[in-house]
Amino acid sequence: MKVALVQFKTAGKKYYFGLNNLNVTDNSLVVVETIRGLEIGKVSKIKEIDDSEIETQIKPIIRMANEEDLFNYEENQLLNKDVYQVAKQVAFDLKLKMKIVDAEYTLDRKKLLVYFESDDRIDFRELIKVLNQKYKTRLELRQIGSRDAAKIIGGIGPCGLILCCSTFIGEFDTISIKMAKNQNLSLNPQKISGVCGKLLCCIKYDDDVYTDLKEKMPDVSDMILVNGEKVLVVNINVLGQKIQIKHLETSSYEWISLESLESNGN
Repeated sequence: MKVALVQFKTAGKKYYFGLNNLNVTDNSLVVVETIRGLEIGKVSKIKEIDDSEIETQIKPIIRMANEEDLFNYEENQLLNKDVYQVAKQVAFDLKLKMKIVDAEYTLDRKKLLVYFESDDRIDFRELIKVLNQKYKTRLELRQIGSRDAAKIIGGIGPCGLILCCSTFIGEFDTISIKMAKNQNLSLNPQKISGVCGKLLCCIKYDDDVYTDLKEKMPDVSDMILVNGEKVLVVNINVLGQKIQIKHLETSSYEWISLESLESNGN
């Protein structure tokens, strides 16, 4: 069956929706019903999928976004900024240990979502009470993690570029310290952590390459034979495919290529 992959935010997760006999094409703006409520999304791709790929019921696109929808969407962007500032001030006045990250109305303004970050469990009943009195709509507070917060807020990474998570990462991968070790990266938390305080997402990018390139390389501290001589591996350059060895008799060091090592039958 043909479905539309719909995205709601830049670098946001993409979801399947049925075409509903509408003239939907790539980059079409459509109105759909999500778990949050009525939303406008952008079609990133029309795709043919097998029934085996369907994990949950696929909802149909309600309609192509019209002028009224687009006007309401733009108006909501302004209202969202106001809600964000008010929620931030109220949380501060109530001395709540939480960071208000974002606020957004659904397209029909029947629901208002406020996102926050906190390391503690927060009693935000008073905050909800104040916001309900002011906005008089269904209100939902959602606690998000530091990676999701960084994705929403944006910023500059240690590389000097705009954060990957706010530009193109749709879903977060699991990043482990094992990956950093696999790439011989410094394990200093300040050097391998992003602005979110978690391990850099880019550590994942090269991990498979390093794993493949290291398959034929000896490990540091291995004893290997080079031209009939037993030597100690003291360092490896994975990307350069080079190995630093120590000659035990002379205590001298030398870099050799993996290619030359293989040509010697190792």
